[in-house]
Amino acid sequence: MTTLAPVSFAQAVAVWTRIALQSFGGPAGQIAVMHRVLVEEKKWISETRFLHALNYCMLLPGPEATQLITYVGWLMFGTLGGIVAGILFILPGFLSLLALSVVYVTWHDVSFVQGMLYGLKAAVIAVVVEAVIRIGKRALKNNVTLAIAASSFIAIFCFAVPFPVIVLSAAIIGLVGGRVRPEWFPTASHAPKHAAGETTAAAPSPTLIPDDDAQPASPSLVRTLGVAGAWLLAWWGPVALLALFLGRRHVLVDQAFFFSKAAVITFGGAYAVLPYVGQQAVERFGWVTAGQMLDGLGMAETTPGPLIMVLQFVGFLGAFNAAAADGSMPPLLAGLLGSLVTVWTTFVPCFLWIFVGAPYIERLRSSRALASALSGVTAAVVGVILNLAVWFALHALFTSGSRFTDYGFRVWIPDPESVDRVGVAIMLVACVALFRLRLNAFWTLGIGVALGLVGHAFPHLSGGG
Repeated sequence: MTTLAPVSFAQAVAVWTRIALQSFGGPAGQIAVMHRVLVEEKKWISETRFLHALNYCMLLPGPEATQLITYVGWLMFGTLGGIVAGILFILPGFLSLLALSVVYVTWHDVSFVQGMLYGLKAAVIAVVVEAVIRIGKRALKNNVTLAIAASSFIAIFCFAVPFPVIVLSAAIIGLVGGRVRPEWFPTASHAPKHAAGETTAAAPSPTLIPDDDAQPASPSLVRTLGVAGAWLLAWWGPVALLALFLGRRHVLVDQAFFFSKAAVITFGGAYAVLPYVGQQAVERFGWVTAGQMLDGLGMAETTPGPLIMVLQFVGFLGAFNAAAADGSMPPLLAGLLGSLVTVWTTFVPCFLWIFVGAPYIERLRSSRALASALSGVTAAVVGVILNLAVWFALHALFTSGSRFTDYGFRVWIPDPESVDRVGVAIMLVACVALFRLRLNAFWTLGIGVALGLVGHAFPHLSGGG
């Protein structure tokens, strides 16, 4: 087999930056961009190896797209390559969302900004629904995986079962089922090409990283302990310093511990983490309102990079509001620090999982058991994403009167009088843009913004009290 010309580190940096700037539309779109550039266009990595890396990242807590590009960077240039690839993927979204957060708290009472966010809330619902469909087409290949997805939705929506319990159960089902009835858990169903509407892969072609190429590091106990210790120190060292100088009950310290916890227990990427973060940030800590969570998601959808950057907005707003209330520091400075704390504790664990686990995962590329477990987990994630779509719709399209009632399980009782008619119309237009006109998420949300400005200018059209 012939080999491709070597790639310099500077060339790789340019390509990683290009991927980051093109990565709109959540993890499904981001993974499709990576697949197109890294596998099809540049031929840096084979389809098989790309999917194996993706399979591992989907089993990890945290944003799988960030972890995937970190994994590929590690395969190409070792630890330095992984760090640079991961940071470059995060940086555009961080800077964009930080700027939007400042605009949000500075001019949120201006009618123009309110109208923009009004349209974003409704249009985001269509984007999330599309994510359910795109990921569902890739993951739900038979009635068994469909049943896992349905059970996952019922468990989290009606019974509030914690997501880690759902993921662990699905992984066990996939692992056991893959041994008993392997045809129920197909192992080639996670290709991003399916999410992007592609067909089956062509015959193998030469790649920069051959499938039989040695990995950057061999797994060993000494190496594992050293790498884990270094990244745990990088993760928790700043948190300890914050607690030492600000006190354990300071909002920045609360955020550091909360988002560190979220980085460990939330699986399935941004769509799966948001119900948990939304509940805690809104109901327990009071950092944001449900409407502000929707505003933040809309902003994250319109900026490049990981969709989970919405957590940065939560951190910014929570710290900003706390500082404005107690006068402990300038609110904008507090918001900046809240953003940094949130991003640090959300993304540093991604590097830990990759640099510790990737050498072992590279040795498991032929493991049928791992792939079967992943089939179950991915099916469960589809149900959680559907729960997110419903959760957003309830808060964005019903102004009041609708509620959950507890009968031993939660039942939602809608009030037709509380429907926001303009919001529903914007959502339907966004659905047409996505599903019929095939516009991407960026342009679809732009249409939502434009319609939101019109709808906000004529509030009497909305109805819903």
